[in-house]
Amino acid sequence: MDVGIVHRLAGTKAKGGRFLSGYSLLFRRSDSIHVFRSSRYPAFMPLEILYRDEHIVAINKPSGLLVHRSEIDRHETRFVLQLLRNQIGQRVYPVHRLDKPTSGVLVFALSSETASRMVEQWRERSVEKRYLAIVRGYMPEFTHLDYAMRPPVDKYARNEVEKPPQEAITDFRLLSTVEIPVEIDKYPQSRYSLVEAMPKTGRKHQIRRHLKHLSHPIIGDARYGKGRHSRYFRDHMDAGRLLLHAWQLSIQHPYTDEPLTFTAPLDDIFSRLIERFQWCDALTDPQLMPRSTISDTQATTTTPPQPE
Repeated sequence: MDVGIVHRLAGTKAKGGRFLSGYSLLFRRSDSIHVFRSSRYPAFMPLEILYRDEHIVAINKPSGLLVHRSEIDRHETRFVLQLLRNQIGQRVYPVHRLDKPTSGVLVFALSSETASRMVEQWRERSVEKRYLAIVRGYMPEFTHLDYAMRPPVDKYARNEVEKPPQEAITDFRLLSTVEIPVEIDKYPQSRYSLVEAMPKTGRKHQIRRHLKHLSHPIIGDARYGKGRHSRYFRDHMDAGRLLLHAWQLSIQHPYTDEPLTFTAPLDDIFSRLIERFQWCDALTDPQLMPRSTISDTQATTTTPPQPE
């Protein structure tokens, strides 16, 4: 058996000149090729560093990778903290979080003192966060949602009690929509929206829960989404991940007070959907798309396969 490794790095193409989503192992048996996706981040795959100086480092976290060890996934053996520490050769200190299935900008301090300085910006709500999401249905042009939420009960924590609702505020802006001629739910067509989410508070699962509350759940959300739509995207559009990406984060430098804005490009899965639905022009920053996609490929409209 001839074994080869398929990976994406800075827009490079996989074997045969074709992009493969995520990080996969490719096994060749005779004349057939089999691709197996894994949520585990390969040891040899470096994390994409967006910014680094002597005090902080910002990366583009891939979907499916935990920030640190957690009871949420006891069997996971690889974490951003470990991978980044090994990659840059020094200890890193988290100052905020992203859910395991969420991709995008993630910032770390390079000392405990720097971490303390940076955490204050999140406490003071001076950090500007922008996310992209693909959701079910057509959303309004703009939505300001002030909807308090109870913190999710941690089933792994001992003797944890339900806490009172906490303030949670998110602004949503519609970027574009699409309708496909496929009956997935109870209608002959299925509609989706590309939205930008701007959370003003930082509650756990805030964007995901707020979109569920608005009846526009994120595609690929196993906990708060609609299974039929998520399965269709997984099975027919090669998009089996949560379609939520932290595309931009703006902070002040902890020592110079210089404004810093980090932008994280979309991965292959997300960017292919942007192309497929002809949403490239709706993106507010061309840096979001991988370098090889917008210039080399024109989005085309195809007839989507019907669910079996």
